[in-house]
Amino acid sequence: MTNNSSQVAVVTGASQGIGAATVAAYRKLGWSVVANSRTIERSDDPGVLAVAGDIADPAVGPRVIAAGLAEFGRIDTLINNAGIFIAKPFTEYTVDDFDAVAGVNLRGFVAITQPAVEAMLSAGGGHVVTVTTSLTDHANSALASALASLTKGGLNSVTKALAIEYATRGVRFNAVSPGIISTPMHPAETHAFLEALHPVGRMGAISDITDAIVYLEGAPFVTGEILHVDGGQSAGH
Repeated sequence: MTNNSSQVAVVTGASQGIGAATVAAYRKLGWSVVANSRTIERSDDPGVLAVAGDIADPAVGPRVIAAGLAEFGRIDTLINNAGIFIAKPFTEYTVDDFDAVAGVNLRGFVAITQPAVEAMLSAGGGHVVTVTTSLTDHANSALASALASLTKGGLNSVTKALAIEYATRGVRFNAVSPGIISTPMHPAETHAFLEALHPVGRMGAISDITDAIVYLEGAPFVTGEILHVDGGQSAGH
């Protein structure tokens, strides 16, 4: 085990986009980080432990937490960032689509959050932040997203339920609910369409989401919050 007394965050979906930026944000705070994604590569930073594995596999979540405890001795925060989004008309979703989305968004959440919370309770407290989507609050006829609403809406709901279940035991649960964030996964030709989905007329930046996560980290009186970082989407259109 590394001799490291700093706090420790676990980040899923950590190899790119919001996840990679979240790893960097916690390192900037001086935390150690356990970084998970399906194909993540070993980091040259001794403060980052990369643990590869598909979070949809129920064996992976416990393995990620166990590796973090073995390396750093504690788990203080879990960022459930990994997620799958498949946009299709409802009647065109296949069994494979459902299994893929539910596997990551729901089974993966449960499989890693359970051992993380156990570790937090044994240490006297902790924090879980889950990245969801504002489509759960503001459905849009221009973007069919039933499976996202089904799964991410559940994550918003369970965030509140767990915040109350653990309110007296020192573990906070919050969610960040983004609009559409400008990342390389969105081709340039889609930008005008995606920007128009937001009342402010633009997509969000990755830093908007990491700033929200860092805010929640430093807000000990905030639990059960669904923090919308969505350019006004959840307010209306």
